[in-house]
Amino acid sequence: MPFFEPGLDELVRKGYQAGTLTFTTAYADALDGAEFVFIAVGTPTTPSGHPDLSNVRSAGREIVRCLGNRRAILVSKSTAPVGISQTLEHLHQLDGGLDLPIVANPEFLREGSAIHDFMEPDRVVLGSDDHEARAAVGELYEELDKPIIYTDMKSAEMVKYACNAFLATKISFINEIAEICERVGADVRDVARGMGLDHRIGAHFLNAGVGFGGSCLPKDVRALSHLAAVYGSHPQLLNAVLEINSEQRRRLVGRLRNVLGGLRGTKIAILGLAFKPDTDDVRDAPSLDLINLLEYEEVRITACDPIAAESARRVFPDLECEEDPLLAATGCDALIIATEWQQFRNLDLDALRRVMRTPVIADGRNVLDAETVRRKGFVYLGFGVADGPGLPVVAGVTV
Repeated sequence: MPFFEPGLDELVRKGYQAGTLTFTTAYADALDGAEFVFIAVGTPTTPSGHPDLSNVRSAGREIVRCLGNRRAILVSKSTAPVGISQTLEHLHQLDGGLDLPIVANPEFLREGSAIHDFMEPDRVVLGSDDHEARAAVGELYEELDKPIIYTDMKSAEMVKYACNAFLATKISFINEIAEICERVGADVRDVARGMGLDHRIGAHFLNAGVGFGGSCLPKDVRALSHLAAVYGSHPQLLNAVLEINSEQRRRLVGRLRNVLGGLRGTKIAILGLAFKPDTDDVRDAPSLDLINLLEYEEVRITACDPIAAESARRVFPDLECEEDPLLAATGCDALIIATEWQQFRNLDLDALRRVMRTPVIADGRNVLDAETVRRKGFVYLGFGVADGPGLPVVAGVTV
């Protein structure tokens, strides 16, 4: 597979060897005899903030061209603005009334657990004005024995955006609470635990840190904000969610600047390049923002990630990467944890203290215990955790 997803290699190999899964780059071959055609192409964000739909439209045109007069049900899984499914539906009208009903079927897969999320979904959402086509797609999912929500196309498409926007909002909310906690001396981890036990709120996505990234949350919140503005709405909350998220990266760098008395000429290690564990995806990853901010201040950067180093090097070809976090931290003035990989939760703090030039850890994911880290002689910078003692000073020199 050209990307990493736990369990996917084995699943694809099994289907390929059994002859139930084949690959082709020719639309005509893929569509031969197909009763259902799923569109699952990328919709990256353009510089102006709205999704690039060229892949969706191109796939739709090729499908219409190759199907001819044969009936098939087109299922749209690509995340696209509300109304794109109707745009696809109009394609067949240009071709003499081709019988090509469209069903919106948004996906809710998390990178790192995509197979589980497909086989054990919380719900399946199907939207179409063609009730017969909608029911036919529903039959494909019946074996999963999970709730199926039948609705119209626009509502189905909005479910996807609304879900991701809400999750992003929870993250930015707890990050804003975290900053207040730092100022008043509260611990955001205890605050989040107390909030999460309220069944109306829930514990998920209440982890303070450097914020969200990846291919979904940032893109979908920007797209929904753009859509709202196009239709004359004023998405103040959505814009605030994005601004708070960006500010988290700047806050971390600013705190390091204050602790170290400046950043120019320092060496800093970044542990974690993927936007989350169990993936090699670095799209909109916090680590990339941190690298940009630190490079602007002429910081030498070393990085470590179990599987995402090559993905990051496609963005930063000269990025210095090490396989061992201790090697990455050697001679460094500070260490940043940017991705909550399990191996970064269990760092050998004694060994780390010996190899670092200056004992500073900026825990961008709040995965370490602040008091334990400080007892080992480190300055610990977490999110929503009151700062402890600063760097020790000997004869007027910070060490």
